[in-house]
Order: sequence, then C-alpha cells, then structure tokens
Amino acid sequence: MAKYRIILCLLTTIALLNGCSDDDWRQASRDPAGIAPEPANTPEAVIQVYGADAWSWRGWFAIHTWIAVKPTNAPQYTVYEVVGWRAQRGLPALRITQDHPDRYWYGARPRVLLDKRGAGVDMLIRKIERVVEKYPWKEKYRLFPGPNSNTFPAWIARQVPELGLEIPFSAIGSGWADQAP
Repeated sequence: MAKYRIILCLLTTIALLNGCSDDDWRQASRDPAGIAPEPANTPEAVIQVYGADAWSWRGWFAIHTWIAVKPTNAPQYTVYEVVGWRAQRGLPALRITQDHPDRYWYGARPRVLLDKRGAGVDMLIRKIERVVEKYPWKEKYRLFPGPNSNTFPAWIARQVPELGLEIPFSAIGSGWADQAP
C-alpha cells in the first residue's frame, strides 16, 4: 500500500511540474480567436460571454470569464472584464474597453458560454450597461474566494436574469456574487 502511495505522489508531482510553465504570461497569445462575428459584417446586436482556461496550472480547474457586447450597427465591441493585476497596480479591477471580444486569455483559446443576437438584444445591452455602473467590487480583486474575474459575469447574470447566463462550475469565485451588499 505504501508503495502505491509513493508512486501516486511521484506521478502527481510530475504532473504538477509539467503544468507549471516557465513561459512568461506576458508573451502568451492575446490574439483574437476568430470566434466573434465581425462588426462590419454583423449589423445585428450581439452579446457574447466567453470563458478560457486560467493561466498555468490554474487552468486545470478554473476559467476566466468576460462579457462582450455590440449594439445594433455598432462598429466595434465593448468588452467588460475583471483583471487582478489591474487592482494590484492601483487601477480599477473592472476593465471596460473597445476591443476584440474573443482574445485568447494568455494562451488559452476562449469558448463561448453565451451568444445572443438580434431582436431584444439591444435592450439587454442597455440593462447590462446600467448595472455595470453599480458593480460593487470595481476596485477589488481577490483570487479566492472572490471577488474575482468570475464574480463580475455572475453578478451581471443575477442583475439581468433575462440574459439567461449560466456560469459554469469551473468559474471559481462566481458564488461571491451572492455577497453583494
């Protein structure tokens, strides 16, 4: 029995070491993945929520999530996400920017968690924009238990239930949204 525990410990250690990359996250891909519809070819309103594996070993069990919106006939997307290093630098953790909605998350290809288009989506975008202003943890970030990058989309989902956003279990920190004042 002890022999099997030693083997299990060795295999676990090897797996952990292999997952801990020496690569620099600053050099990992942030290129668009080509998932989002091009604004120039898509006049309809679009809301997409993305998730991608977290950086390094964290990606084994956790994802990072964000929201992208494009109103009808808008020339670009607005991306809403919470980023921990921003708070560490004295910036708001909540980042709102005109950007590609489907960028790789530091080397991890994003996947679409929600895709809404067309009729009624402009109304949902306006609701999202209104509640973003009320997000209670704009300046705060804590990896665990939250508030973190997954708390934000979960909080939006609770404020705009007609969005129909279901946050996956791997979005660690999404439960922190229940702590809202």
